[in-house]
Order: sequence, then C-alpha cells, then structure tokens
Amino acid sequence: MCRQILSQTFARGRITLLRKMVTARAAQEGLAGRRLEDFVVAVNEVTTNAVLHGGGGGRLRLWWQHGRLWCEVADDGPGLPPGWSTASPPPAAFEAGGRGLWLTRLLCEQLTIVSGPGGTTVTFAAS
Repeated sequence: MCRQILSQTFARGRITLLRKMVTARAAQEGLAGRRLEDFVVAVNEVTTNAVLHGGGGGRLRLWWQHGRLWCEVADDGPGLPPGWSTASPPPAAFEAGGRGLWLTRLLCEQLTIVSGPGGTTVTFAAS
C-alpha cells in the first residue's frame, strides 16, 4: 500500500524551505542519522537540478511504500541532453556541476530517471 507523505511544488528561492519540510517529514517517518542526511542531500541535489536545468521549479512527492520512503521530483524542462547516462562517471575534480544525479545514485536506492522534451522525472528511495 502507498501512503502519501508530502506533495509540494517548488521554485527558485524555495529550496531551503522545501529541504526543511522534507527533513521534518522524513524524520517523522522514522529516518534518522546517516539515512536521513543522505536522503535529504539527494532531495536537495535533485530539486536544485530541477530549478537550474528544468525550467526553474518542479513538483516533489514523498510517499511510503513497501517499507521504504520514496521521493519523486518532476520538472517541465527540456529534458536531459542526448547521450546522458546514469552510468556516467563523476565529473572531473575541477569541473563545475554535474554531480547531483551521480551523488543521488550513490546515496539512495532504485534511482530511475525518465526524461524527454516535456521534462524530467527522478524517483528514488531512501537507503
């Protein structure tokens, strides 16, 4: 069974508030310590990507299903560039940006990305 925890739109300038909301809700659901920190970092990275690359904002959903806390972030941007892959190595040490989805893949489980010209949706579960 799926239990909705949070559904929120966000935009530039609202990421800090969103991160605080996610932290509070995830903690209420029992995430603590490193699991909570990793999940919030992943949420921050993906929502920041939506603002910077996905049209300036998006929609976030949190839900509890099959014993896991899940997050979905969707935007209406142009989609990921051709040839982009979740299996890509991290960017070079001095390269600006490019670490958000790579980091999310390391910190969370079951990362899925659906992207096209109408936007990108990123879904992942707390480890």
